[in-house]
Amino acid sequence: MHHVRFRDPAGAVRTGEWHDDAITFGGEHYAHEDVEILPPSEPSKIVCIGRNYADHAAEHGADVPDRPMLFLKGPNTLAGHGDTVTLPSGKDRLDWEAEIGVVISEQCRNVAAEDAMDVVAGFTCFNDISNRDDQREEQNWVRGKAFDGSAPMGPVLADPEHVPEDARVTLRVNGETKQDGSRDQMVFNVPTLIEEITTYLTLEPGDVIATGTPEGVGPLSDGDHVEVEVEGVGTLEHSVRIP
Repeated sequence: MHHVRFRDPAGAVRTGEWHDDAITFGGEHYAHEDVEILPPSEPSKIVCIGRNYADHAAEHGADVPDRPMLFLKGPNTLAGHGDTVTLPSGKDRLDWEAEIGVVISEQCRNVAAEDAMDVVAGFTCFNDISNRDDQREEQNWVRGKAFDGSAPMGPVLADPEHVPEDARVTLRVNGETKQDGSRDQMVFNVPTLIEEITTYLTLEPGDVIATGTPEGVGPLSDGDHVEVEVEGVGTLEHSVRIP
């Protein structure tokens, strides 16, 4: 099943089921274009993973870490399907990064890898937009990673069984494919990430783990249209505006 959060024509926030031709909720059917598609959860935090694909680490001239590299984005970074995201002005390099997002189902701490999928509500598409200018200049990456609108996510939350272990992760900019990787290329898989994160942090319902990006990151330009597709989930679409 594919779950979707949306704002109906009356302004109420609903969680319904996504179908190819419509969204259903409470016996009603809504055309996709008649509602506002919202991010599929309301996280207290987004835990992101750096260099979790060896080819991506290589394209940055960096080593693969010996344990998951963690950094945070806050709720201010969220953007939804169909949004136009305003990016920081005056920067030389603002990059796309297609990722699989893992949404947590319940409050959890110290979760063993073998039990990790029990706390996963589902998977979604995620774009970890990165401000390389400032990322290079700071260690905590607040300016580089946690600026407003830097985490487009959606359009749906797919039940875990719909997303294959080798699910493809693809990104297109203005219709041209820029990234094409797969889930089984991750250095640290989803259960390992959950075990490591919950050793240090309590995860809350709706929190998101952004699992890292494959090779092929590159710079965004004003007016670009971005599509992030995860096999078994669907396609997140958004545009960017750079003042």
